[in-house]
Amino acid sequence: MDKRLLSKGLIIGMLSAVSLGAQADAAGGNGCGWGNMLFEGQRGLGPHILATTTNGTSGNATFGMTSGTNGCDTSGRLGYNGRSWLAMNGMLDSIAEDMAQGQGEALDAYAVLLGVEKQDRAHFAKVTHENFNVIFSSPDVTSEEVLNATLEVMSRDAQLARYAKQSA
Repeated sequence: MDKRLLSKGLIIGMLSAVSLGAQADAAGGNGCGWGNMLFEGQRGLGPHILATTTNGTSGNATFGMTSGTNGCDTSGRLGYNGRSWLAMNGMLDSIAEDMAQGQGEALDAYAVLLGVEKQDRAHFAKVTHENFNVIFSSPDVTSEEVLNATLEVMSRDAQLARYAKQSA
């Protein structure tokens, strides 16, 4: 199988898993949506997947967040309680390689994860390439340090600053 095709599939799969996990965890607050109401008190992968699927397919969590119903409260800060998907899946090395070259699928996936719109991704690649030594400041840099440095670099760029603010 083509290495690039496998890499692209892995990136898409990871982004999907991150999105699925984010919906089940804290978006709209703990207990937001009909899925959380239906499976309240249950634990394990099955109930979490079913709750997330219920919320996602009916759109009720989104409605609840905009209307303040369905147990949803958007006043709290979103959080993530797991290990970084970049570190877990070895993506940090791929992002570093692409960033050093100024282009690539892993760098593009990173831009998508940060919410950078398609029309700004080439600029994101250019800016992160120019600031590679700031973002990857040491050989043993952690994914959290890379993310924080990336957001700092973006915040100093007029075109990318708005993405840094929404990702922080």
